[in-house]
Amino acid sequence: MTREVGVVFNAGSWSLKIGVFDVGSGVAKRVGRGTLCFGQSPRFTYQVGEDIQEIDLPIIADGIGIKVIANVIDRLVHADCHMAFVGHRIIHGGLLFNGPTPLNASTMSQIDGLSRLAPREQSQALQVIDAIFSLYPPVVQTASFDTAFHASQCSLATRLAIPTSMHEAGVRRYGFHGLSYKHVSACLHRLAPDIGGGRVVCAHLGNSASLCGMVDGVSIDTSMGFSALDGVPMATRPGAMDPGVLLHLLRSELSDADKLEDFLYHRCGLFGVSGTSGDTQALLEDFRPAAREAIDLFCFRVAGEIGRLAVSIGGVDAIVFTGGIGEHQPEIRRGIERHLLWMGLSLNEAANKTSATVLNAKDSTIAAFVIPTDEEQVIADEALATINRHGYH
Repeated sequence: MTREVGVVFNAGSWSLKIGVFDVGSGVAKRVGRGTLCFGQSPRFTYQVGEDIQEIDLPIIADGIGIKVIANVIDRLVHADCHMAFVGHRIIHGGLLFNGPTPLNASTMSQIDGLSRLAPREQSQALQVIDAIFSLYPPVVQTASFDTAFHASQCSLATRLAIPTSMHEAGVRRYGFHGLSYKHVSACLHRLAPDIGGGRVVCAHLGNSASLCGMVDGVSIDTSMGFSALDGVPMATRPGAMDPGVLLHLLRSELSDADKLEDFLYHRCGLFGVSGTSGDTQALLEDFRPAAREAIDLFCFRVAGEIGRLAVSIGGVDAIVFTGGIGEHQPEIRRGIERHLLWMGLSLNEAANKTSATVLNAKDSTIAAFVIPTDEEQVIADEALATINRHGYH
């Protein structure tokens, strides 16, 4: 009997995550997963059922090509399966997309046109989409947008203090990690409906990091703005920076935009401060002052952003930690808590050490949770809804 599956590609700056979902019942249930880590020696780790495998792949010199995608799908999708759809995470929907969409010549052209807003991030996903169109032309493809969740924000949250003509041309704050926030918000509503319906700050902390202030699950404000460089410091990105610094760098050692872009994406953040690593776990195990400074700066800036978002949403009823750092690193959560004691946040020591779902102490006036994110599940759910809405079979 043929099994109906959907395949999801989640292209990020550091890796390509793949999810395989059984959709025969009309509901997306995960049955496989894989992660392709970029770098000098690309590795693909994948799991179907209980079996975990790891293989080396050819060096990805010119991007993610057809051979790589064919190899990935061959290992994740069995011969007795029929691919019902392929869904993709697209980082930037600009002003054109505030929800998922089928991919066709028209929408592809629009997405490609938005690449100028996120050239590095958008290109990864477009390469995968092109490869799928070449390998499996009949398969329906859909796009889910990281920016769409933040389309609910008012003009005060999206406005930069620049001329109106530039704002109307698309130079504004967009926000990212929207698929993660959508998943976490839905989980919180199921876990604690009263709290999920209140004022919540979600901290998506990983190599890429941002925070979102929500009221009743709706995005009100977020830390990332026009690009994924904005907000809090990240592994190798600086977060918010005085524009005067950029002018200074352009007039000195980083004399053109390409050099400056490479610097901002790869040589700043925790790596820049520590001088050795952007990995918080490695920094926590490093006793040099520079490593400690990087961790302290990260916690300080994240806590400061929570304070800023509290203004946007009118207070904070709950804080949710998600992402690789948010879900798994008690020391980072404790470091953030130290700056928010005045706000009434108090973590239970035992719960924090074990990364329990509920983190807050009994006397805390702010609830605190760890909720694992699952962007691929959101993409799969949105793909199914899009296919049904547009009448694909």
